[in-house]
Amino acid sequence: MTTALVLFAHGARDPEWANPMRRVQAEIRQRLPGMTVELAFLEFMAPTLLDCVNGLIEQGVRKIVVLPMFIAQGGHLKRDVPELLVQLRGQHPGVEFLLSGPIGENEIVVQAMANAALEFAGL
Repeated sequence: MTTALVLFAHGARDPEWANPMRRVQAEIRQRLPGMTVELAFLEFMAPTLLDCVNGLIEQGVRKIVVLPMFIAQGGHLKRDVPELLVQLRGQHPGVEFLLSGPIGENEIVVQAMANAALEFAGL
């Protein structure tokens, strides 16, 4: 089964906003050269999650792991993203979709943010 990881971010009008997500994508690709890692956005930027997933399925991907690049679980992750996944599962019943919690709630990320804050404060 071909698997892809989709880093799913909110999106912004300023194209530079996505640079940190592009850095994460590049780092994953460097560590796992054979892994398919894509970026998708909820709004303002392309590709959307729907467009990204459709492209991956056309390439033969049959398992898609969606990792929200959000700090915390808000309205988008509680309502909008699950609705998108229901739509995708309905359109592509032969594809397995996995949805992670927001990256910002991962303990490793929480610790990294705390360390960065303390370092910035000189503590």
